[in-house]
Amino acid sequence: MVRIVIAVVFTIILNAAWAGDFEDGAAAINRKDYATALAKFRSAAQQGVARAQYNLGVMYEQGQGVAQDYKEAVLWYQMAAQQGNANAQHNLGVMYRNGQGVAQDYKEAVLWYQMAAQQGNANAQNNLGAMYQNGRGVAQDYKEAVRWYLLAAKQGVAEAQYNLGVMYGLGQGVLQDYTRAHMWLNIAAVSGDKDSVKNRDIAASKMTAQQIEQAQRMARECMSSNYTKCD
Repeated sequence: MVRIVIAVVFTIILNAAWAGDFEDGAAAINRKDYATALAKFRSAAQQGVARAQYNLGVMYEQGQGVAQDYKEAVLWYQMAAQQGNANAQHNLGVMYRNGQGVAQDYKEAVLWYQMAAQQGNANAQNNLGAMYQNGRGVAQDYKEAVRWYLLAAKQGVAEAQYNLGVMYGLGQGVLQDYTRAHMWLNIAAVSGDKDSVKNRDIAASKMTAQQIEQAQRMARECMSSNYTKCD
């Protein structure tokens, strides 16, 4: 089963250029004072601060400090996304994919995922891979799915590591390779993905002891190199 990622993490990295309301909102989020955060982010968002617009969208999507309102979340995500905010672009893609606050539109989801993925957003890269794997909003292309999964996997996204392991196990977009399937599923398991353990063990049942040992060594090298030695 393909995994997608829904990012709801707030952007709270402060920039001196955006002091005042945005900074106050970020501080309020840290202490879980959602009412204050909502007011401060709204003030900054209305001034055109993209990160504040994104954070305001998250608050409406999650119903934090305000009644949950997907349409309002989409509105603020769009404002931030149009300014190039990659997190907002990704979340807007998720909203279109799920039909939350907008009519479900896979092509529009792909568009926003692509924008975020090209900026290096790992969650968007994983989700774009899923769209290519399933042929949603775009022609089905396993090789393209593998390309995006790999980029996200090397950024430590457990879902992408799992998805990449599945692709190797099935031979989709790559030559079937149980050793690499085991490697990526093992990495995903270490990253906390519970389903990866079951799938890793299925791959192991089709491997020799030497192949399993090799896969484990490859996984250790990949992780110890911070994902630079995974090919």
